[in-house]
Amino acid sequence: MRIGFVTCVQLGLQCLESIAERGGRFELVITLPDDSARGKSGRIMVDDFCARTGTPLLKVANINEASAVESIRARELDWLLIIGWSQIARAPVLASARLGTLGMHPTLLPKGRGRASIPWAILKGLAETGVTLFKLDEGVDSGPIAAQRRIPIDPDETATTLYDKVSQTHAELLWEAWDGLMRGELPLVPQDHAEATYWPGRKPEDGRMSFGTSIDEAERLVRALTHPYPGAFIESEGGRVRIWRANSLRHPNSPEVLGFDAEASRIRLPDGDLILEDWQIE
Repeated sequence: MRIGFVTCVQLGLQCLESIAERGGRFELVITLPDDSARGKSGRIMVDDFCARTGTPLLKVANINEASAVESIRARELDWLLIIGWSQIARAPVLASARLGTLGMHPTLLPKGRGRASIPWAILKGLAETGVTLFKLDEGVDSGPIAAQRRIPIDPDETATTLYDKVSQTHAELLWEAWDGLMRGELPLVPQDHAEATYWPGRKPEDGRMSFGTSIDEAERLVRALTHPYPGAFIESEGGRVRIWRANSLRHPNSPEVLGFDAEASRIRLPDGDLILEDWQIE
């Protein structure tokens, strides 16, 4: 079987490395141009991997470009894997490999279709999430499922720790499915669309909190939006306070004064204090 791979983020590179370490190979890797999306969360370069493994590398701004489709077809791929790529693949890409295109989504599909899966899992207070390997169709994360693995979410989980869990699970799940992929025996089970939920994309501005935010909401926002995401923030007289790590201290009575105390590294909210451990003023 001839396999191609599309990625531009760390969890995709971990999948590439995992397969290569076990003797697997790819006929083509596609990523973004060097000057594209430098601010993208988790963005990495795959040049060193491709040079080390002798894998042909193509850089395109959009996976739906004619040059990308032509390159995939020219390699006579059996499967194309798209993992860690925000653009939706259109019909020509989905049909460019002989058997189709596979993707991975960091939720337990059909739950959590859409974007920002790691922040949303924390913001929603879920006890678990997961990773799903599935065949892409023209819908949004709606194709039949090939494999799935669950990931528990700890009470103090952060985007950083959950991203690491998700990245590792991507690599493990792909390796578990690799033999079936090579034999052309990948089971595909249709999703129950009636059970589907959709999570919207998030912008950096969605990390804004106010001095009226509850302590639980503020603490969860900090955990959900820390590295590799843009971070939670609050506006103060001295500037925007960007928060990467914090603890919460609840108090029984509403304080008379709400606000940011830089000297004490503290944000006083209606029902508690957010004790800042890693922060900066912009």
